[in-house]
Amino acid sequence: MTKRKYRHRRSVDVRINWLQPHVNGFKHWLVERNYSPATIVEVVRLLALWGDWVRAAGFGIETLADGLNASASVFKGSKTARAQGAAALFVAYLRECKVLPQKPTSSLEEAWPALAAFGRWMREQRGIKDSTLNMYQPVLADLFISLGTDPVAYTAASIRDFVLERAKPHGRWRARGIAVATRAYLKYLVAMGQCPIGREHAVPSFANWQLATTPRFLGQSDIERLLATCEGESRLRDRVVMLLLARLGLRASEVANLTFGDIDWRNGRIALIGKVRREEWLPLPQDVGDAMLAYIERARPRIATTQLLLTDIAPIRPLSRIAVKCIVRRALDRAGIESIHRGAHVLRHSAATMMLRSGASLAGVGAVLRHRSPSTTALYAKVDIGLLSEIAQPWGGRLPC
Repeated sequence: MTKRKYRHRRSVDVRINWLQPHVNGFKHWLVERNYSPATIVEVVRLLALWGDWVRAAGFGIETLADGLNASASVFKGSKTARAQGAAALFVAYLRECKVLPQKPTSSLEEAWPALAAFGRWMREQRGIKDSTLNMYQPVLADLFISLGTDPVAYTAASIRDFVLERAKPHGRWRARGIAVATRAYLKYLVAMGQCPIGREHAVPSFANWQLATTPRFLGQSDIERLLATCEGESRLRDRVVMLLLARLGLRASEVANLTFGDIDWRNGRIALIGKVRREEWLPLPQDVGDAMLAYIERARPRIATTQLLLTDIAPIRPLSRIAVKCIVRRALDRAGIESIHRGAHVLRHSAATMMLRSGASLAGVGAVLRHRSPSTTALYAKVDIGLLSEIAQPWGGRLPC
């Protein structure tokens, strides 16, 4: 057995020989990114497999990036795709070491300096988060393509025509998002003295009936099924995510950004920075705190970061907002829960609904969810028939015959 393993390692070393000047540094690069020793051995083995093909195809060190693109159509099976992934890591390492030229960036802010200036102003003056700016950027990039970056061209008619044309293929909610992004940029230009005051009013409005919808939520039995899928040592992190969403109604970004400094263990509370960068405190329920401690003590990777929740496969790094949403979707699939709403926000709605049905007031629910307007919380009155009967007004029309 030992002899066979030795021969396997020798064959890998021989096959990867032409890449060897860079392989040791590549291994060290993977170690710095918290890849396990077993994973590093497997990545190098897969790199040797890919290296055989790319050398036979006539590519050299200087053209490995082109070889990576060319190999995409070859290494696409369920097994060989892993070799493509190892090669992508190797090319990224070579680019970082400047052996290969850096990949051209596709950042919208770098492509459009006006967009970068708007983003800085919105972060500094309005406290807008990057997740919101990410939704604005594609719309504003289209605005620059259509009307240019000179605000002189932003007449009331051209703005109205742009928004209507851009919103034409979309539904009501997406159309409203396009209008909001355009209006926010025009307000910025007005504040900077680059547009006449009131120019933002040229943006057309789209229908938005107050409280016209009902909140999307999961019932108590579905929540329990969801939590049951997060039992076991391998899913301690997922359980923390689910409890923070379902018990406290946190947003996905708030879960991802939670740090050790935000947790006040002595007083049983956690600090949150909401959409307007204002710090607020929420009570830390016993089951949520217990789940956090179990994750920290038994499952959390040991890396130097204050972020509480980390990825569980290399490269180890803090969870992102998108990763939190993916954890929820996977849990819904494991639990067999059929729901057209499969994002993390459905658990925020579920938390509010359960609080209301347990006797909490609308004001109390709004305080936990940190709503700035009571009208936002009023949407949840629709799920409580008893509360609706208290606020229902007598019918003022004629009785039926």
